[in-house]
Amino acid sequence: MKVLRPATALSLILLTVTALPLRHVTAAAPSRIQSIEPVTLYATTSPLPAGGAQTDNPSAHADTNLLKVNRPIPRLPKATNAPTPVLPAPAGNGIAPVPPVASGFNGLTNREQELAGTGQYTLSQPFLEPPDQGLCVGNGSVLEVVNVALQVDSTSGAPASGITPLNQFFRLPPSASRTNPTIFGPDLSDPKCYYDTDLGRWFLTVLEIGVDPATGAFTNTAAQLIAVSQSSDPLGIWYLYRFSTTDDGTGGTQTHPGCPCFGDQPLMGADKNGFYVSTNEFSILGTAFNGTQLYALSKAQLANGTASQVVHLNVGALPTPDQGGIWYSVQPATSPEPGQFETANNGTEYFLSALDFTGFGDNRIATWALMNTASLDSGTPSLRLRVVIVGSETYVGLAPGGRELAATQKPGPIPLATFFNFYFHTNNGLELLQANDDRMNQVVFSAGKLWSGVNTAENGIGVSTNVGIAYFIVTPSSAGGTLSATMTNQGYVSAGRDNVIFPSIGVTPSGKGVMSFTLSGPDFYPSAAYALVDATNGAGNIHASALGAKPEDGFTGYNSPICPPQVCNNQVGARWGDYSAAVSDEQGNVWLGTEYIPNLSRLFFANWGSFITQVTP
Repeated sequence: MKVLRPATALSLILLTVTALPLRHVTAAAPSRIQSIEPVTLYATTSPLPAGGAQTDNPSAHADTNLLKVNRPIPRLPKATNAPTPVLPAPAGNGIAPVPPVASGFNGLTNREQELAGTGQYTLSQPFLEPPDQGLCVGNGSVLEVVNVALQVDSTSGAPASGITPLNQFFRLPPSASRTNPTIFGPDLSDPKCYYDTDLGRWFLTVLEIGVDPATGAFTNTAAQLIAVSQSSDPLGIWYLYRFSTTDDGTGGTQTHPGCPCFGDQPLMGADKNGFYVSTNEFSILGTAFNGTQLYALSKAQLANGTASQVVHLNVGALPTPDQGGIWYSVQPATSPEPGQFETANNGTEYFLSALDFTGFGDNRIATWALMNTASLDSGTPSLRLRVVIVGSETYVGLAPGGRELAATQKPGPIPLATFFNFYFHTNNGLELLQANDDRMNQVVFSAGKLWSGVNTAENGIGVSTNVGIAYFIVTPSSAGGTLSATMTNQGYVSAGRDNVIFPSIGVTPSGKGVMSFTLSGPDFYPSAAYALVDATNGAGNIHASALGAKPEDGFTGYNSPICPPQVCNNQVGARWGDYSAAVSDEQGNVWLGTEYIPNLSRLFFANWGSFITQVTP
């Protein structure tokens, strides 16, 4: 049970390997060094393999496994006497024309990812929602990755590679073969990518869950995959790494309740010394939730092909400020250039996370610091993890009545709903867009500050069905091994009767930010949009960089035999997001990757697309 109260400070130290003197320690979480499977070196062709023929895909299959991933965070019950939080009614940020500092081009679409592949990978891809937008930019290239394909473009938008399935990129069996009977390959999901200007290397991560080759059903195996380029050219040679996330005691993993498990929605970050992946751990076939699992690896060893160990920290085992709560979505930070890294304490990586353990609102966030990260280059790393609680504006993770957050959209043609209504008498109408919840989104450490945001019910539970954004700019300090943090600026982004969902903030080295999100509501088809943000003035007006051309009309939001409610949760709305991306480049531009509905040819079951926006703040 939790009642909202003034923020209090909580300080934890987590010891991973060596026994150091501890002071003011309230808990120590289980940790372990586990091995990475032998490094596999492979060379892609240059460019990457070209995509398959752009024709309708008769063998495409609905990847229902993907729809089970990104599970909702379990919530504590709301105390009967707990007050209902009400957010200040946002005045609205205003919707303005696109300024001349922005340009962009269409990114990947469902059609393109579904038809991607060469050789045995041709016509092997599923139709799916959502895209899970990953984006990284550097050295004159733009690498975009979605569920479940990637492409490299030049910064002008010209394709530099074919569209490649992730199963093909990671040299795994196809998602579904063209044989009779069909043979299913490993299930990949939730991709992320990052260009590290310090080393001039590209990093790409994705979760893997094993499947039964005959049925496609999940098995009891799960892993985290990491690919690292050998040079600053994403079309060149990559190293591949894999480590287990089952946590059932096999393969050197820890033993957690309800496992074998998988690491849902892996989040990535990096500092001078380390590369970090944070997951939410769920049972593969059961209902257990074990909270955040943090994996720390030597960044240099990953880049030179010698990485052989990963430090696993069970953050979910640490006590929270609210009894019964479990830490979730602890987001590691990335930095726009090497000079932004925190060097105190022999290297420090920062994180942010939300504290809404009930979903009914909170006015606190957590700032984390992982210290002594330079020890990751040794054979016996010794890391210290600390967390402090910072008072914040209120944010709310559930809509009126305790429903999941969902955004409306402008009415228009919905041919897939028309088909389902005619053939299956389903009475489907215009879809809502699932807006996830108020877990912390992408974090950037720039100009000495941490930048991030969350989705929120716009005016609080029981007040408004609109979805807005709460953003936070936090100044951390870890001098002398003592972590502290202050809220430098915060605020809301609101679009009046419309909705803004799935924020990501990209920040230049000089501290100029751009927030990416989808804009949708009675006045807008789902559109790619952004707002400038800085630490002094907060967020400015909303700009639509690519207006949607029609409504979202995908299979996950409709009741049909293709995607029944127990799989798609379509009573809430269509799957969207599950996240956006925003990154800066070496020239001080910010690049945004956002889901929207383009005016492009679609395939039958889904019509989503993405837009890549370049903004000079």
